[in-house]
Amino acid sequence: QVQLVESGGGLVQAGGSLRISCAASGRILSSYGMGWFRQSPGKEREFVAAINWRGDRQFYADFAKGRFSISRDNAESTIHLQMSSLKSEDTAVYYCALDRTHSTGWYSLYQTEKGYDYWGRGTQVTVSS
Repeated sequence: QVQLVESGGGLVQAGGSLRISCAASGRILSSYGMGWFRQSPGKEREFVAAINWRGDRQFYADFAKGRFSISRDNAESTIHLQMSSLKSEDTAVYYCALDRTHSTGWYSLYQTEKGYDYWGRGTQVTVSS
């Protein structure tokens, strides 16, 4: 079993920055992709960013490009999402996700929930205007 715990969410003013993190523990195999999704009230969960095992490939939703940065620390089994120039529309619960089974197939699935096997409970990010 794998556990994912997000942290770092909170209230921030529009234009500000925030870094959220996700720590993975449990039966983690040596190679896995990880990603961030978010869900706002009344909306479906959407892809934000993803990173491969080695950390040398990052992927972003269009709204995140240039503002968000995903990184990982494999020694700590942790990923981070640095968010800047935050807008009120970035307000959402942010979820961390981990892929353990898709191997290279993950590269075709990373933008979808199907690309992940485990999910965290989420951390709330609220951007005040």
